[in-house]
Amino acid sequence: IGDVIDKGPMLAHKAEEEGVAVAEMLAGKPPHVNYDTIPSVIYTYPEVAWVGKTEEELKAAGVDFKAGKFNFSANSRAVCNKDTDGMVKVLTDATTDKIP
Repeated sequence: IGDVIDKGPMLAHKAEEEGVAVAEMLAGKPPHVNYDTIPSVIYTYPEVAWVGKTEEELKAAGVDFKAGKFNFSANSRAVCNKDTDGMVKVLTDATTDKIP
């Protein structure tokens, strides 16, 4: 999965979503893939990952958004792995809570 692409990176989770869109189309439903919500990752240590737009992009577009943070020190997997440095930051539409 992910080695035949039309748009964007060759990622398995992106290809799976595109496969769902094909199945929707074959079933007579409107296909949909939101390429802004497909995650990207850099496999370094520590890992860096992101999905959606940055705060700067949202501000420039005039989108009213809110930001939330979750520290890895409160994540059970991180605690078990003794790797609690870092956090997750989520930006959502201030009204709908969807990733803009």
